[in-house]
Amino acid sequence: MNEQNIVKLNIAPSLSNAERERLLKAARLREKVAKSAASARSLELMANFEQQLASNYSFDQDEIWAKAAQAAKAAVEAADGAIAEECERLGIPARFRPSLACQWYGRGENASKERRAELRKVAQTRIAANEKQARTEIDRISSEVQIELLAHGMSPTALALLEQMPKVDQQMPALQVREVESMLNPRLPRY
Repeated sequence: MNEQNIVKLNIAPSLSNAERERLLKAARLREKVAKSAASARSLELMANFEQQLASNYSFDQDEIWAKAAQAAKAAVEAADGAIAEECERLGIPARFRPSLACQWYGRGENASKERRAELRKVAQTRIAANEKQARTEIDRISSEVQIELLAHGMSPTALALLEQMPKVDQQMPALQVREVESMLNPRLPRY
């Protein structure tokens, strides 16, 4: 846990039980509102991302895109001319020869359904992870405020018992790819 994020209230000894109860209620309400805001933010971020995926870019409204489209058109026309010459040399009638054309795709690679699905999945998992992290931080700060309020007036023994709560990183060590692979295939060596 980052020491600079720890909430310390320095509760005055004169705080009454009624005041402590009101503060606890206020902390719980703020926690609830903050979590709702995190959920709303996730929806807003995903909507923004979907809007970006659906964006169209018009080559005729942007000078750089116009130059790129013009260069592509010139290259395609030159290649189509070379195809026409080769077909004529081979005796293929003009009406049967293959031809090239330049088309502008305003969505670029986002025109691909598979690409949009891939990007959407990455965005959804990243936004969900960010929301979970925000909600965890909200819980952490709220619980520290509530514990500080509840711990006010506790004996040193009670406070020491409270500090014995396990830390999540002690209970959930990081996974290594080799370790997971060996779970799937027990014959692989464990490292």
